[in-house]
Amino acid sequence: MENSLDRFSLLVGSEKLEILKNKKVLVVGLGGVGGYVVEGLVRSGISNLTLVDGDIVDFTNMNRQIIAFSDTVGLEKAIVMKKHCLSIFPSLAIDSKVLFLDKDNLDDVFDKEYDYVIDACDRLSTKKLLIDYCIHNQIPLISSMGTARKMDPSCLMICDIKKTSYDPLAREIRKYMKEHYPHDKLAVLSSVEVPRKVDSEELASCIFVPASAGLLIARYVILEFLNQ
Repeated sequence: MENSLDRFSLLVGSEKLEILKNKKVLVVGLGGVGGYVVEGLVRSGISNLTLVDGDIVDFTNMNRQIIAFSDTVGLEKAIVMKKHCLSIFPSLAIDSKVLFLDKDNLDDVFDKEYDYVIDACDRLSTKKLLIDYCIHNQIPLISSMGTARKMDPSCLMICDIKKTSYDPLAREIRKYMKEHYPHDKLAVLSSVEVPRKVDSEELASCIFVPASAGLLIARYVILEFLNQ
C-alpha cells in the first residue's frame, strides 16, 4: 500500500503517512456524501475503517453515489463499499456492518476505539445519537448536513454548527446542541446555498455537491490527524 501512496507521501511525508495508517475511523452512512468520504480517506492512507449502513444500492442512487452501478443495484451498501475499498488496497482492515445505527446496536458499532467518527447519514435520530455518544466519550466527530436541492459545491464549508444557515437539517441540530450541549462545539459540513425549489416531494440531488462534501470531510479529518 505504501508504494501506491508515494505521490501523497511527497505531500505529507512518510512519517505522517505512517500516522494515518494507524488511525481508526468510523463512517456512518455510505450514500452520496459517505461514499466519497471513504474514497478520500482510503486514497489518503487511512487503512483501518469501520463502515456502517443498513441500506441497499438503488437505481435512484446512480446519479451521485460512488458505488452505484448497474451490477450493484440491490446489494448492501456496506458490503459493496468494502469490496470497492479492497479493490483499491487489498491490505486494508475494513469492517462493514449492515445495519442502521440506533440505540439498540450502538454498543455493537462502538465495540472498538475510534480516533474519529464521521456522520454521513441522513437520519436526524442517528445524528443525535452520535452527537450524544461522541461528546460523552470525547471522540472527535464531524457531521454532514443536508446536500439535497443544491448544485453549487463552492457554497460548501466546514464550520461549527452555530454558523450554519439555509439548511433545514442543520437548524434541527443547532436546536439540539443549544438545548443539550450549549457549551460544546460540533464540526459540520454545510452549504450556505439557498435550497432550490422543485416540483416534487422527492429529494432532488446531483453529484457535484455530495461528492465535494465527502471529499471536503475526508480532507478535514486527514488534516486533523496530520496536525496532531
